[in-house]
Amino acid sequence: MSHTAHGATPRQIADEHVETVTDLNPMIAEMLGTRPGSDLLPDHSPAGQQAIADAQRATLAQLDTTGDPADLSPEQRRTARLLRERLESALEAHDAGDGLCNLDNLMSPVQGLRTILLTMPKNNDDDWAVVARRLNRLPEAVRGYRAALEAGIARGLTAAPRQSETVIEQLSPEVVTGWYGRLVAAGPDALRGELDAAAATAAEAMAELRGFLTDTYLPASAGTEDAVGRERYLRGARRWTGMNLDPEDAYAYGWEEYHRLYAEMTAVADAILPGSSPHTAMEHLNAHGEAIEGEENIRVWLQEFMDRAIKDLDGTHFDLADRVKRVDSMIAPPGGAAAPHYTPPSMDFSRPGRTWLPTMGETRFPTWPLVSIWYHEGVPGHHLQLAQWRHVGDTLSTFQVSIGSISASTEGWALYAERLADELGLLTDPAHRLGYLENQMLRAIRVIIDIGMHLKLRIPAGAGFHEGETWTPALAQEFLVRHSGMSESFNVSEIIRYLGIPGQAISYKLGERAWLAGRDAAREARGAEFDLKTWHMKALSLGALGLDDLADELAAL
Repeated sequence: MSHTAHGATPRQIADEHVETVTDLNPMIAEMLGTRPGSDLLPDHSPAGQQAIADAQRATLAQLDTTGDPADLSPEQRRTARLLRERLESALEAHDAGDGLCNLDNLMSPVQGLRTILLTMPKNNDDDWAVVARRLNRLPEAVRGYRAALEAGIARGLTAAPRQSETVIEQLSPEVVTGWYGRLVAAGPDALRGELDAAAATAAEAMAELRGFLTDTYLPASAGTEDAVGRERYLRGARRWTGMNLDPEDAYAYGWEEYHRLYAEMTAVADAILPGSSPHTAMEHLNAHGEAIEGEENIRVWLQEFMDRAIKDLDGTHFDLADRVKRVDSMIAPPGGAAAPHYTPPSMDFSRPGRTWLPTMGETRFPTWPLVSIWYHEGVPGHHLQLAQWRHVGDTLSTFQVSIGSISASTEGWALYAERLADELGLLTDPAHRLGYLENQMLRAIRVIIDIGMHLKLRIPAGAGFHEGETWTPALAQEFLVRHSGMSESFNVSEIIRYLGIPGQAISYKLGERAWLAGRDAAREARGAEFDLKTWHMKALSLGALGLDDLADELAAL
C-alpha cells in the first residue's frame, strides 16, 4: 500500500509542504512563479526561521505515518527518502544556529533580496507596480535579517570577518544606488515617481545594513576563524550533497583527480604552446586567443552558442521538448560574486531559464574558458536538467523539482555534462579543451581546498606544493592561482565563497563521480541494450536525489 492512515501519500505530503513553505518564504514563490502579484519578501528573522523549522517538523511527523518504505512504489519511495533527508538536514542546521550567521558573498540573504527583484516579472504597468511595492518592503526585510545576525552575535555565532568585509564591499554606495536605479530605469513613465522613490527607499535600507555590518557586526566577529571546523562542515556537506560525508575519502579522491587532470592539461598545453605549462598556455590564450569585446557582444555570443548547442544535441543525444529549448543568456548585475550561474524557469515556463555572466568590470572576454562553462550552465547542463524536471513535473512531486533540489545532483550533472561534451567530440579545439580541463581541475581543487581549509588537513607528500603544511586560506589562494587561467578577482572571490559556504564547493566533483558510477553500472547491466540517449532522458526525469541514492537509482535505469 502507498497511502497513509489519513489517505496522504509521500508525494502529497511533499507537495503540501511546498505550499506551506512557499507561503512562509516568498523567494520560493517567485522562483516557482506560483504567487503572481505578490509583493512580499522573505522573513529572515529568528521568528521567520523558526516558523519554517516548525513546518518542517510537522511535515516529518506526517511522513512518519506513511509506514514501511518497502510498501511504497519506487516513485513514492524516492519522494519519501528525499523529503526526509532534506528536512532532517535543514533542521540539523537550524538547531545549530547556522541561520543566525548566514553571511557570504554569493548565497546569503543579502544576495537573495536582490535575486527576487531580478526574477520577478516586469512586463506591464501592473508588474512594475508590484516591483515598487516590493522595494518599499525592503527595510522591513533588512530589519528581520539584521535581527537574525544580532541573535547570532548574542549566541557567539558569527560569520568570519572576511565575509563581512566582502559583503560591505558589495554594498558600497555607488553599487547599491546604481543597482536599484538601473532596476527601475526600464519601468513605465506613468510610475516613474513611484519607482524612483521606492528604489531610493531600498537603497537606503541596504546602506543601513552596510552601516550595521561595518560598525557592529564586523567588530563583533573579530576572532571568528575562516575555518568552520569538522562539525559545522559536515552539516554543510550534508546540506549540499545529501550524504553523510567521509571527508578523508573525498580529500583523497580530490588529489587523485588533481594528478590525473594535471597530466592531461600538460599534454593539451603543449599542443597550444609547445613546451609550456598549463598556466603559461592559459595566459597565452588570455592575451592572444579568441576574445569578444564588450558586454553586449559577449552576451550575444553566448546566446548564439547556446542556441547552436540546443540545435545540435536535440534529437541526437537528447529529446528536448519545445519549451525546454529556450534559455536566455544574461549579464549579471554588479555587486555579486564572480562565478557564472543559472536560474531555472518558472514552473509554467512563463519565465525562461537564464544563464548569468558576471563581468566584474571587464570589457574583453577570452572565449577559451567559456565554451565548457556554458555547456555546464546551459545545455546539456543546468538548463537541460532543471527545465526537464519542470517539463515532467506532473510525474514528480513539486518538492522533487524545486526546493528539494540537492547541489551534488544538479552540479554533478552539470559537470558530467561538460565531460559528455568532451566525449561527444565538441571540445576538439585545444583551447576549448584546455578550458574544459581547467574547469574540471577547478572542481578537483575545490574538493581539496574546501575540505583542507575547513578541517585544517595537511597537504600530502607527492603534492608538489607545500607538502606537510596545514591548509590556510593563503595557501589555498596560492594553489588555486597556480592552476587557474581566470582573473585575480575571480580567484579571490572563489576562496571567499568556499570559506563562507562550507561544503558547497565539493558537490560538483562528488556529484559527477556519482553520475559516472551510475552510468557505468547501467551500461554494464544492460550490455548491448544500453542506449545513452534513453538513459539520459530517464535520468533527467528522476527529479532530485541525494548522493546516498543517486548512483544506485541511475544504475537501475
